[in-house]
Amino acid sequence: MGGQVSVQGLHVVVVGGGFGGIAAAQELKAKQVSFTLVDMREAFHHNVAALRASVQTGFAKKTFIPYAATFGESFVQGRVERVDTQGLKEIKFTHLILCTGTDGPFPGKFNTVASHQTAVQKYDDLVKEIQAADSVLVVGGGSTGVEMAAEIKTEYPVKKVVLIHSRVGLADTELLASVRQQVKEVLLEKKVELILGEKVLNLEQLKLNVTQKNTALTTDRGTQILTDLIICCTGLKVNSAAYASSLPASSLAENGALKVNAQLQVEGFSNIFAVGDCADVREPKMAYHAGLHAAVAVSNIINSNNGKDLTSYYPGRVTMLLAMGKDDGVGQYSGFKLPRQLVALTKSQDLLLWKSWKEMEQQSP
Repeated sequence: MGGQVSVQGLHVVVVGGGFGGIAAAQELKAKQVSFTLVDMREAFHHNVAALRASVQTGFAKKTFIPYAATFGESFVQGRVERVDTQGLKEIKFTHLILCTGTDGPFPGKFNTVASHQTAVQKYDDLVKEIQAADSVLVVGGGSTGVEMAAEIKTEYPVKKVVLIHSRVGLADTELLASVRQQVKEVLLEKKVELILGEKVLNLEQLKLNVTQKNTALTTDRGTQILTDLIICCTGLKVNSAAYASSLPASSLAENGALKVNAQLQVEGFSNIFAVGDCADVREPKMAYHAGLHAAVAVSNIINSNNGKDLTSYYPGRVTMLLAMGKDDGVGQYSGFKLPRQLVALTKSQDLLLWKSWKEMEQQSP
């Protein structure tokens, strides 16, 4: 099930078709190694562009790329409920690459069993909700939250956009202080209202992503907020459902990520690898890093099969680009702050969609 005749006795199962998963699958395909890619969706989600898809009508169709058109019978749609570490049941494997990523609230994440069209429609529906709202509250000032607020305000400059964050500092803590300050400056320039160092009370009881005029809420410091629409950009967590019940506790970090050695092998196993956000590697969770992990994992599967030395992965200095709407951006490369216009040109305008369509060997609609 799910692949060509095994090459050199190998059959690799890749669990999760995010950035790490498709990078691993493409590496295996190029090296003519038999593999099966498993994902719950019909199409790869270029979620780097998910927030743009939330504000622009018709944009979402560019962010979902069908797996089957690229991987054929080597793709299987489904949710992995359990990992048989011996690879003897259901979809058999000699090696396993876990790329289950992180999960979080829509629209930043879309991790659910769904058809291609259903996924696209979900984003198009949110565009209509945002268009119907006069005011939007974005909860969470990490990387996703600041990008969301910037996207809304860029596309709809007359709407009132408020961003509330439990900390005083915005964006990812691994970014340079000067870059995080620049994030704040861009949001203020775009007239986003900031409420920092406060939390929304009873967030779990509030209706998200649906316009309800003049919804009232209160922060833990007593600040009263009236808004038409609430979008949550907090609560990102490792997506460990596929393996948490079947791998030993000694293989898991406290947050559910998989402990790995320098060769990205899961602790206690020589034939199971972790790639991307679910790997317990000290670096920001980014698509770029997932691709680097995938190359190391596939190389090590082939090297181990051929009796060669394994390759090690070492995190580098932080590189991160934040798209602050289609016309602006902030970020750093290898620890050095970048000019805003450069980030806007390299990432913000297209959100690197061209790269995913090229890697998936398909034409963007």
